[in-house]
Amino acid sequence: MTLELNRIYCMDCLEGMKQMSDKSVDLTVTSPPYNNLREYKGYSFNFEETAKELYRVTKDGGVVVWVVGDATINGSETGTSFKQALYFKEIGFNLHDTMIYHRQGCFPMDEHYRYWQDFEYMFIFSKGKPLTFNPIKKKSSRKAGSKIHRRVLVENVKGKSLVSRTAHGNKSLSNVWHFDCGGNNCSTNDKEAFGHPAIFPEELSENHILSWSNEGDLVLDPFSGSGTTAKIAIINERQFIGFEISSEYCEIAEKRIKKAQEQGKISGWFE
Repeated sequence: MTLELNRIYCMDCLEGMKQMSDKSVDLTVTSPPYNNLREYKGYSFNFEETAKELYRVTKDGGVVVWVVGDATINGSETGTSFKQALYFKEIGFNLHDTMIYHRQGCFPMDEHYRYWQDFEYMFIFSKGKPLTFNPIKKKSSRKAGSKIHRRVLVENVKGKSLVSRTAHGNKSLSNVWHFDCGGNNCSTNDKEAFGHPAIFPEELSENHILSWSNEGDLVLDPFSGSGTTAKIAIINERQFIGFEISSEYCEIAEKRIKKAQEQGKISGWFE
């Protein structure tokens, strides 16, 4: 690795990743510019070469979280998200999970011929079996210690058999995640972040970072944007490295990262 950690580099991610060592990244959390849904300073990126570099730099057992959606052109969705998912599989990644990011609180558009779309895909690609999975828990509606009974099909038993288990009070999230988005401190309380046109909620980034990595692991974001992934990596005591081609967005990210690092120094992290 010829690049310093815990920095966002203002450069094309392909140029940056080529300076990184093979199998050096534990987790990537990113959302690339896609189709015409995001005005991105006129920049574009080479998807196929980016995917290949992600495969090279990802450790065995590492994970890539790829948040993406589709545009509708001439009455038809492009299907770019699925094409990208299939390409990731073609070059060696496993499609470990297809998750949904449901954007709550977005103002619906007036759609005349289709329902209002308020979600994006979160594809979870793994290089082999993921080495780390720390499931996010939420409080269960069932009281801890209570018995849960249901009838299920049991192999070699005719019909259904009644089985039971003990409720533990908490349960793992499903693979559909609901987040408030937009202003009013929904996505972040960093006002400067909204200088970027397409930030995703800090909680989304945090849930993935906590799920697929451990403290001290290296988290990559090749399309750093406003720096959300880097900021959340810092807060959760991970190393990070990011790339962002727009100098304007790099400035936004640096402000957010600096604040997070200063807070980290107070708590004993990033000393």
